Amino acid sequence: MTQPRPPARRTPGAFLPTSPPPPALCGFLLLLVLVFAVSYAVGAGAGPVAPGMHGTSTTDGGSGDGQGGGGMDMGDMDQGSGR
Repeated sequence: MTQPRPPARRTPGAFLPTSPPPPALCGFLLLLVLVFAVSYAVGAGAGPVAPGMHGTSTTDGGSGDGQGGGGMDMGDMDQGSGR
């Protein structure tokens, strides 16, 4: 009688093909990197969009409530009064 051979041990990567990625995928990734690099260079060359603009916490000498002077004052608005 012959002894049955034990099954071969399989590693997790044994089922994955060892071929390189398709050229179309490499070309797409290269194009994507190129587009982002050109976009970054153009943005860095253009500079800030609004150089005088600061955060929203600055006031323009108003009441100091944290709102700029450009907003509407809606404090007198009645909710559902029907007038």
